[in-house]
Amino acid sequence: MTGSDKALDHRAIGVELFNRVWELMDKQDRTVEEDDAMLHMAHASAHHWRAEGTGATANNLARSEWQVSRVYAVLGRGEPAGYHARRCLQICQANGIGDWDLAFAYEALARAAGVAGDTAVAASWTDQALRAVEDIAEDEDRKAVLTDLATIPGLSGGG
Repeated sequence: MTGSDKALDHRAIGVELFNRVWELMDKQDRTVEEDDAMLHMAHASAHHWRAEGTGATANNLARSEWQVSRVYAVLGRGEPAGYHARRCLQICQANGIGDWDLAFAYEALARAAGVAGDTAVAASWTDQALRAVEDIAEDEDRKAVLTDLATIPGLSGGG
């Protein structure tokens, strides 16, 4: 750690920012300033998780990429949403991460494609996510993925 990093608790900052992003994503009628803050906090959270000494796992890193992708999707920005969704999937695949993290990586790819208007690609990633859902251990986690998949833009039932 550098001298300036010693005073920072990167893990705590990463967690706090991650949670604040969720609060803004859930808020109806966000302002432009809140959209900007949401995006900047998502990137900052991902950055802090990557700092030395946080004890971050590959799952933490994948989830931070997933959240950045989701924020871009919420903001209607398909290309950067796709980039971060691909990073999420790459981290899952490189580290043997399955269960709901893998299913949500596919969900993020589907959502990014849907936001970008590519319904064929969105449908393909949704199918991949549905196959991954079958390997999720907990019913509640399966339900969360399925609920999000039902809101993929451009697909039947989707946002």
